[in-house]
Amino acid sequence: MTPQTIGSNVTMVMSSSLPPEFDRGVVTTVHQGDCLVSNEVDLTFSTVLGSCISACVRDRAANVGGMNHFLLAEQSASAADRYGASARYGAFAMEQLINKVLTRGTGRKANLEIKVFGGGKINGALDDIGLKYIEFVREFLANEGYEMAKEDLGGTYARRVMFKPYSGRAFVKRLDNAANASIAREELAVAASRRSVITKPVLDDIELF
Repeated sequence: MTPQTIGSNVTMVMSSSLPPEFDRGVVTTVHQGDCLVSNEVDLTFSTVLGSCISACVRDRAANVGGMNHFLLAEQSASAADRYGASARYGAFAMEQLINKVLTRGTGRKANLEIKVFGGGKINGALDDIGLKYIEFVREFLANEGYEMAKEDLGGTYARRVMFKPYSGRAFVKRLDNAANASIAREELAVAASRRSVITKPVLDDIELF
């Protein structure tokens, strides 16, 4: 099947084939909670997303990029705390990634290119929690003065996302229903375990610069 391009530097395919540049070199998996950064030419970061979010951030001038993968555990019932205490994990995941890329790169926010993926509604038991994650990451970036260069968000499917930190190229493959069910079970388990341990996280010393 012919790949479908979602804007520049993001390719969506429905088949199992990979574009040539993603079919060579070293592939490193980014698991839930990870944040990895590199400037290696032949390295690819790879992750699988259901309702989770992954941001891919790259310093265009330094050819340094990274990927995170985060899941918010719960939404607060309080209007003053729209995303709950667990949103601190999402904010930390974004701040950590941006800071790492800035530190390894030029240190200039204007050089950053940000692409965001995920937030699918893959299981009725999860309601449309993916939409809350999408709202969260959009609000976070807007509040910090960033724009998304590209996005592939929402839908009713899981995704495999591959990202070349050196070039900034991204590849997205929609996964089938069997994968959706498996990923939904994993995310429900992670969310349940996260709810049981949420306290005031020691993350307040992390700031964007």
